Formats: sequence, C-alpha cells, structure tokens
Amino acid sequence: MRMKGKIKMNEDRLVKIETKIAFQEQTLNDLNDVILEQQKKIERLAAICDALVKQGKEFSEFLPGMDAPANEKPPHY
Repeated sequence: MRMKGKIKMNEDRLVKIETKIAFQEQTLNDLNDVILEQQKKIERLAAICDALVKQGKEFSEFLPGMDAPANEKPPHY
C-alpha cells in the first residue's frame, strides 16, 4: 500500500510539472507572436519615418531658406 501511495504521489507531481510546462510553452508562443507583431510595426514606422524625411528634403528644395532655423533673425536686422 505504501508503494502505491508513493507512485500516486509521483504521478501527481509529474502531471503538475507537465501542466506547468505546457502553460509555459503556450506563454512563450504568445510572447513570440507579440514580439513578431511589434517588429512588423517598428519596420512600418521606420519606413514611414524614412519617407517623411525624404519628403521633407524634397520639399525643402522648393523653399529657399528652409534649412535656416525658425528663430534666426533675417540678415537685415
């Protein structure tokens, strides 16, 4: 009887450990999915920033003095 109780206890522990591992695996998979989505968003935002910088440079070519700081006084002051 004592051996059966010990086997039952070991089986219970094993089930608990396997359950914890299964939850940890699922959590890791979920976190991986979140990281992948974040990386995609970062790449999209970087592309948008690059396009805005390019657009800003192209726009500044049409406006003389666009490179001058906004708070700089004109030369006649």
